[in-house]
Amino acid sequence: MAKLRNIILGTVAVVAVGAGLTYGWQQYREKSIMDDARSAQAASDSEVTSGPADKLLWGDTHLHTANSIDAFGFGVKLGPEDALRFARGEEVTSTGGLKAKLERPLDFLVIADHSGGLGATKALYDAPGFLVRDPTLKRWHDEMHKGPEGMQRVTAELIDRVGRNALPAALTDPVKQKKTSTSIWTGHSSLVERYNEPGKFTAFMGFEYTLMPGGNNLHRVVMFRDGKSRTDKVLPYDPGQGDTPVSQLWDYMDNYEKVTGGKVLAIPHNSNLSNGLMFELVGPDGGPMTAAYARRRAAREPVTEITQIKGDSESHPFLSPNDEFAGFGTAGWDTGNLTMQIKKKNQDYAGEYIREALKRGLAIEARTGVNPYKFGVIGSTDSHTGLATADENNFFGKHAGVEPSAKRASQAQNLGTREGRIGWHYLAGGYAAVWATANTRAAIFDAMTRREVYATTGPRIKLRFFGGWDFTENEFTRDWVKAGYARGVPMGADLKPGRGAPKFMISALKDPMGANLDRVQVVKGWVNASGALQEKVFDVVWSDADKRTKGANGKLTPVGDTVNIAKASYTNSIGDPELRTIWTDPEFNPSIRAFYYVRVIEIPTPRWVLFDALRYGAKLLPGTELKAQERAYSSPIWFNPKKS
Repeated sequence: MAKLRNIILGTVAVVAVGAGLTYGWQQYREKSIMDDARSAQAASDSEVTSGPADKLLWGDTHLHTANSIDAFGFGVKLGPEDALRFARGEEVTSTGGLKAKLERPLDFLVIADHSGGLGATKALYDAPGFLVRDPTLKRWHDEMHKGPEGMQRVTAELIDRVGRNALPAALTDPVKQKKTSTSIWTGHSSLVERYNEPGKFTAFMGFEYTLMPGGNNLHRVVMFRDGKSRTDKVLPYDPGQGDTPVSQLWDYMDNYEKVTGGKVLAIPHNSNLSNGLMFELVGPDGGPMTAAYARRRAAREPVTEITQIKGDSESHPFLSPNDEFAGFGTAGWDTGNLTMQIKKKNQDYAGEYIREALKRGLAIEARTGVNPYKFGVIGSTDSHTGLATADENNFFGKHAGVEPSAKRASQAQNLGTREGRIGWHYLAGGYAAVWATANTRAAIFDAMTRREVYATTGPRIKLRFFGGWDFTENEFTRDWVKAGYARGVPMGADLKPGRGAPKFMISALKDPMGANLDRVQVVKGWVNASGALQEKVFDVVWSDADKRTKGANGKLTPVGDTVNIAKASYTNSIGDPELRTIWTDPEFNPSIRAFYYVRVIEIPTPRWVLFDALRYGAKLLPGTELKAQERAYSSPIWFNPKKS
């Protein structure tokens, strides 16, 4: 029957084309895809995603392919299908011709190509040259076909012309632009539907909103809960290059949900490159932030990206001078924004880092009753290669021009008007970890909205974090996860007032293919009675506890270091594979707002630069960071005192 059906359908398509009918094979195929998409959407809408989350899922919510104007301009040839195949664990060939494969597949992926100029450079490159009539576009087309250097020259000129409002008329015709964008977007949604397999691998629709006034990074990844039957009703929102307020993105999201009945969220990223603008204390008019604005931001942006290729945004030594682990992955990124406009530490740093934002949220809540920065945290790559890998020994670089080689670690990276970052400044991470009830769009998205998520800088550390009032040391001898949900709250939630001091149940298990753990810490933030923002880092459980103690300064002795520089290796002869504890806040004040999050630190391991040195004989510059202590960050648990 299936064979007969295919013959009939093929005959129908041939007859239709021969008769000059518009409803041919392509139209039939699109109708079939849409019918399937509607059925899948109905099943997703009816899915129950509440209850204890027992599935730990790993993914990347921030990946770029050849449909991003900058990624293609730097030479990447891998498109969305290559990206999906790679994330699912299949081997692909990178732009540079290297075989690329993940040791372990991911569970979900958001391809977040830039909304501005979606697919424009790739569409021009792919067009038959004799059909390109505009002289500028014809020159660009021919130049791009000369190779990577030609593509980069075209990209630079294109960006320059955008800034001068001097684009060719063929690129500014709104009717033609909408037609092109619609074709790319709906074609992409069909591909995403085909690769989405509930229970096995989840493919999401999304895009990157790329607002960058003055080079200040105010980007967001926009992620849909829905599939093709709904997302085809809109196009990705492009803010342009000016000072468009982010509230216009929220308007777009409001309209999408009103028109389609779907759901969508936004994920801020690279706050470390915003020059203080990502987490401001003021509202968009420069005055005190209002409760309405705070409420809207918290609702629209329930999670934030804390770590990725372009640096880590947890904290900075300038802000946290008593935290010896602050400043991971900040080298090179703490001097300027995306285009290297220089930062002013006192003025800018506080508005850029997650820990300070969480504290600012408490201060704004004390004044308005609403916390705008009540978000969970995730990691993702922001790779522009189509390859969602966060592994140090499998790092394919930020873009196709810096795939594995002997030169990339010491090359200056031109991100805008100035050269400032060196290749080794880039991180290989990170990943998003989600505690969900199932590997489906609905379950993963809903886990993000309730903030039951965490971030790692790459390793797949298994982390659980619950807050409650009556946990005991015996919890780990029975079903402690069940107890965590029954008598407490998980990461990302609010802990209601109780009796005594809160007790936190924490479990961290090493990546099965990775390094042992050094320690687990709890980071606490609060606003004191005089309104000052406060923080403290507690070492709550650590490895080799029989040998390591805290000194007079309260600091724990270092775990040690087994990294072999020449061999780019380490051993698990130090550290522990698992650390867990019930920790009680010894300084708890029931009258003060506070948040708590967990930071898990691994033992030292080699960075990707050492693998380049071993494989390619790369010559590393003085000052290159050769090793690191990778980590995981949980979403916070918040405590609010009883209202008087």
